[in-house]
Amino acid sequence: MSIFSRIAEQKIAEAMKRGELDHLPGAGKPLVIEDLSHVPEDLRASYKILKNSGYLPPELELQQECLSLEQMIRLCQVAEDKEQMIKKLTEKQIKLRIMLEERGISHSPPLRGYEEKISSKLGDE
Repeated sequence: MSIFSRIAEQKIAEAMKRGELDHLPGAGKPLVIEDLSHVPEDLRASYKILKNSGYLPPELELQQECLSLEQMIRLCQVAEDKEQMIKKLTEKQIKLRIMLEERGISHSPPLRGYEEKISSKLGDE
C-alpha cells in the first residue's frame, strides 16, 4: 500500500469516527453498479460524464419523447386529443428514423409496426 493510500485510509477512518460520513445520500443502501460493457472502452469515461451531467444524445431524447407519447396515447380517452398525439408521435418517429439513418443505423424499431400497416394498405389497393 502506498503512502497516499495509507493517508487516505487514515483520513476516511477519522471522518467516520467524527460521524462526518453518517448522513451521506444512499447511506446503508447497496451500490448501483453500472454495466458499461456495451460502450466501447475508449468512450466509457466520456459516456459516464455526459450521463452524470444529465445530457442525452438527440436520438435518445427523441426515443424518450416517443415512449412518453405512446404511453399518453394508451391512456388518452378523448378521440381528438388522441389523434393529435398520434400525429405528433408519427412526426417524432420519422424524425428519429432520419436521425438514425444519417448515423448509419438502418432500422428504427418504433416504426416497424407503422411500416407494416402502410405496406399492407398499399398491397391491398
